[in-house]
Amino acid sequence: METFAIYGYTVSTCAYLILLCFSLIQINKNPLAVPIVVTLLLSVIWSGYTVFVLQNEVFYIQDTFPLESLRNLAWFFLLRVLISKQQFNSQYYLLHNTWRTPVVFFVIIIIALLEGVSQLRYQVQEIIGFDFRLFAHIGFALIGLMMVEQLYRNAMPDQRWGNKFICLGLASLFVFDFILYSKSLLFSVLDMSLWGARGFIQAFIVLLLAISLSRLGKEVKGNVVLKVSNQVIFHTTVLLGAGVYLLLMSLAGYYIKYYGGNWGAIAQISFIFLAIILLLVFFVSGKIRALAKVYFSKHFHQQRHNYRDEWIKLSKKIAKLHSLDDLSRFIVSTMAKFVDSSGGGIWIKNDEGDFYLAAEQSLGDHNRQVISNKDLLVSFLQSKQWVIDFVEFINDPEIYEGSGLEQWYTEHNDIWLIVPLFQDNKLVAFVVLTKPRVYRQIDWEDHDLLKTVGMQLANALALKQTSDNLSRARQFEAYNQFSAFLVHDLKNLVAQVSLIVKNSEKHKRNPEFIDDSIDTLVHVVAKIEKILGQLKKGNIHSNNQQKINLIDVLEQVVVQQSANRPVLNFKVEDEDCWILAEKEKMVAILGHLVQNAQEATDDNGFVEIKLLKQQNEVILKVMDNGCGMDENFIQQRLFKPFDTTKGNAGMGIGVYETREYILRQGGSIMVESELKKGTTFILTLPQAS
Repeated sequence: METFAIYGYTVSTCAYLILLCFSLIQINKNPLAVPIVVTLLLSVIWSGYTVFVLQNEVFYIQDTFPLESLRNLAWFFLLRVLISKQQFNSQYYLLHNTWRTPVVFFVIIIIALLEGVSQLRYQVQEIIGFDFRLFAHIGFALIGLMMVEQLYRNAMPDQRWGNKFICLGLASLFVFDFILYSKSLLFSVLDMSLWGARGFIQAFIVLLLAISLSRLGKEVKGNVVLKVSNQVIFHTTVLLGAGVYLLLMSLAGYYIKYYGGNWGAIAQISFIFLAIILLLVFFVSGKIRALAKVYFSKHFHQQRHNYRDEWIKLSKKIAKLHSLDDLSRFIVSTMAKFVDSSGGGIWIKNDEGDFYLAAEQSLGDHNRQVISNKDLLVSFLQSKQWVIDFVEFINDPEIYEGSGLEQWYTEHNDIWLIVPLFQDNKLVAFVVLTKPRVYRQIDWEDHDLLKTVGMQLANALALKQTSDNLSRARQFEAYNQFSAFLVHDLKNLVAQVSLIVKNSEKHKRNPEFIDDSIDTLVHVVAKIEKILGQLKKGNIHSNNQQKINLIDVLEQVVVQQSANRPVLNFKVEDEDCWILAEKEKMVAILGHLVQNAQEATDDNGFVEIKLLKQQNEVILKVMDNGCGMDENFIQQRLFKPFDTTKGNAGMGIGVYETREYILRQGGSIMVESELKKGTTFILTLPQAS
């Protein structure tokens, strides 16, 4: 057996030496020549020293362990250089920028030092209670296998042409070492048959290394930068787990034999059988496999969704959308597509903090058009920031305690998911998705995708709303420019009317008629000059507030709108109702509301103003039984400036100006409306003290 081993290691030494000479010849042409030469040199020394030890009875085979550790260190160094080149296009990146590689190399050097100095090794063995050398070399084999796997799996297909043979050769080397030292550890004696065959196997491996090393010099000149994929990490982790399992089994077998006495052999056989049964239990158990699948899929395995691609595709599609309505519909369709939902809807936060149904797709008959910001669901989404799964809610309702989902499920049992959209940790919208046509289970990756996409869509939603606000500001700027031109025209009118007033004394025929005309013209001139003064100052909001009787205001509105049909009815419970406001402004905004009501109502319908006092507030209702408005129109368009349904006949700022003025007075405005049944505007103002 020793003769066979001597021949094997002699052939191995010669093979390594020839390959070393070949590498020295190519040292100026190969950028990796230095680590290759160092590795081959240590391999020659280790293999040659093994032949020397086998021929001298004074030495033991274990005396070759220090050089073998240094040889393994050299191979690790070469593999790390190759991985650094592939991943970061820098040969020594992983050596300089990570702490793990230097630490591992330092530990290997310490182990080689302890193996070479017997006195130090004996002291360490007395402390730990066993010979650590077999354990160390099993660990070296595992480290080598993990590096080889990373090198191969992390390479592009065209790069594998250059490193497949070195990966195959080194994998064979480390697998053989793992088997050799695992078996030796299990039986606590070095297996001489495997040790003897090792030399010839090393010689065969040199042939594979020669082919690969001749290619590496050409292959590494590329500038391809790679990153370690989750799949690489997953397989490496599986390999490490398998190695640790076998290492623990070997360690347990070693102690069983050492302390087992006459029963050691029987105990070993029993232990090996139980270890196999334990391994089978892990593979057969559905729960354990499911937990392992989720854990490794989430942390190590390549994910089903490519977040980078999804992010880019979404960004390109969002860039093509030009309105908030288009974006709302896109959000619903995108969310539904990701989880194969049959439809859904999106509720967006408005200026008052409530959420209105902005868009829907096959949502069905859902009557919750507006959801208050005080609703339990809104509070739950804001605090938890969860993707709500109604299947989970049905199976375990305690998880969603205090969410108010019972009402949703009772009214509409077709709801499946509710996805919140957050922007700076503030709930800006949420998407409700209905059940899919074919049921599928939502897993952790779907939840992560919905949250990630939700963040991007929430930002797009906020950006679109900001863009709309900016557009309105620009419209106001254009309106101010329009006012400037209007000032110029009004000046000409004032000049003409003033001229008529000045010359009226000379051309009057009927004294009474001319006197009335003059009085009217003087009034018009005064009014126009007042408007001009406000426009010149750039302030259309007058501050001439005073204590006025709202009943007097309403009487003027009745007279003002008396020519329109249907006739305005006026009901009041008290003789006086005092507020702080500008009388002319109140007449204008109330007249506008009444005129809108009359235009929306048939001549045989009714338009009515009702005034009542409640505690310290005045409540004014403008009611009609006209065409009405739907909730979507009220929430999205009614109070938007420059958005009108009258075409060129209106500017679309009347209702907007009404709300702004009422709010500035410390009041509020509400709208109750139903299609084909009518509309009620409810204005609340504080009473004057």
